[in-house]
Amino acid sequence: MKIAIAQINPTIGDFRSNARIIRERVSEARELGCGLVIFPEMAICGYPPRDLLERQDFVAECIKTEKKLISDVQGTAVLCGTITPAESCCGASLHNSAVLFENGQETARIHKRLLPVYDVFDETRYFIPAKDSRCINFNGIRIGITICEDIWHNAGECSTLPAYSENPVQELADQGAELVINISASPYTMGKAKTRQCLLESHSSKHKLPFIYCNATGGQDSLIFDGASLAVNPPGKVAARASAFCEELVCLDVQKKNGACTLSGPINPWPECDEEEVAKALELGLRDYTARCGINRVTLGLSGGIDSSLTAAIACRALGKENVLGVIMPSPYTSRESIEDAEALAQNLEIQHVTVPIGELFKQYLTTLKPVFSGLPTDVTEENIQARIRGNILMAISNKLGHMVLTTGNKSELAVGYCTLYGDMSGGYALISDLPKTLVYRVSEWLNTRGEVIPRRVLEKPPSAELRPGQTDQDDLPPYDILDAILELYLEKALPPEEIASRGFEMDTVIKITGMVDRNEYKRQQAPPGPKITSKAFGPGRRYPIAHRFSTQRA
Repeated sequence: MKIAIAQINPTIGDFRSNARIIRERVSEARELGCGLVIFPEMAICGYPPRDLLERQDFVAECIKTEKKLISDVQGTAVLCGTITPAESCCGASLHNSAVLFENGQETARIHKRLLPVYDVFDETRYFIPAKDSRCINFNGIRIGITICEDIWHNAGECSTLPAYSENPVQELADQGAELVINISASPYTMGKAKTRQCLLESHSSKHKLPFIYCNATGGQDSLIFDGASLAVNPPGKVAARASAFCEELVCLDVQKKNGACTLSGPINPWPECDEEEVAKALELGLRDYTARCGINRVTLGLSGGIDSSLTAAIACRALGKENVLGVIMPSPYTSRESIEDAEALAQNLEIQHVTVPIGELFKQYLTTLKPVFSGLPTDVTEENIQARIRGNILMAISNKLGHMVLTTGNKSELAVGYCTLYGDMSGGYALISDLPKTLVYRVSEWLNTRGEVIPRRVLEKPPSAELRPGQTDQDDLPPYDILDAILELYLEKALPPEEIASRGFEMDTVIKITGMVDRNEYKRQQAPPGPKITSKAFGPGRRYPIAHRFSTQRA
């Protein structure tokens, strides 16, 4: 028998398009002689619909689309993610389901058992868990069907996630499963594909069973789905792998001998390094976000610095150079070198760019505010005025030309509040907002491995906002390698300052940085969305109050 993994990119709520994609992949699989086609979790409605699941018309449209698919598809069996109405329990009224159908008939419906409620997940808000796991018989093979989290019940050495009390995979193995299929919509973070592979290899080795893992691909708001679907044979060896960050149909040969199944198929390579992986994730996230929001072109400020340079380069890769506009906005403190570097970047990328000086506007602001500021020293206020002038210019261009503004701040800056509300935070999408500064440099260096994209001087000069004479970032912050290491321990590992300091950092520095993080939550909650790259991004997966009195600082 042949089984096809249909790694697709469904759009939330675009039922007609999603159904069309499903039909097209089924047709392709049928031509390849496949008897079963597997689609990702909630492929019919897209994932995650969030509170759209509370709308009766959304659920009704999903059910209608599913019924039409079941009646239309002939000649090949389909296993597809969907939703199923259920008796209400504690507010939830749906199941997250997998439906199996063939020749106009539904033959099985399996519901998800383990509902994640950590990080970006909130599935118990909408779904009721299944009470048990069960196998189905298909074409002489006893198949256990699982949905995403069902295989993460005890990741052990592969992950730090807590163990569940239920163990769906073990239950299916005990029922005599000969093959386990998992349909998934598993969001991307750096290194997660390796974690998934480790998990599947561990299951395959422990239970002596082959596993097929079908993952979604695409970008949805702050989430990216990387695909990289897998097939694994016991004792835990990869038998097939789909490509990353794209749609693909992978055909598997399934051989059954002496009661044991063996899988084989193409093994496509994963990106060669973390930097390539991150670049591809950012491209996919931006491309899908703009397409699904009906946005054709983007605008961003070009400062001659590393952050705006990387943002512009990724935008060109995602949308095409003809759809990117760079705006150079020099102030009295902008160096000639920065203007040259911004112009050189625009030329390297072959993007349209314009120069809008802000010196006169800045003077007008100061003149207008002089009666209010009389007798007060110059401070960060004047720096922020420059940033807000630039933000206003970019938003004016956005309104007039119909572009979306990309903000260019990185995670390190956003963490400690080294950014200006209604200034450099103004925009519709924060492309590199989950990249620590050190990762910004690494990805930028990778982009230059095939020829200079980002001017060499941009990579070598000390980073600076250039909002006052001789300013550098290290006037206010520790070196970025130290800052990023502290932030990772505080944000991603949730370690208290004392334990962070015990890792070799000065306590005063740790207290300063963690205090800056705590005080700037109000800024982050007003920031535009951006793609999740690390294990703990700012956004829906990190839910901290703005007003509170818990302190990690020493008394």
